[in-house]
Amino acid sequence: MIVSLSITALFAILSAVLIRGRRVSLPTAVVLWLSGFTLASTGMADPVNNFLSAVTRIVSGH
Repeated sequence: MIVSLSITALFAILSAVLIRGRRVSLPTAVVLWLSGFTLASTGMADPVNNFLSAVTRIVSGH
């Protein structure tokens, strides 16, 4: 759990830094942060994967 939390926190910090430096937009940073949950395999990984899959289906039109 400590490693999972660290990866999630790392992605949250990275998202904040990228937004502050105006390197990415807010929606892109949110996707990056949500990817941290997926990569860390936290308890939120399944709902985040489902959400990202739904958004991908909506955007692609399938």
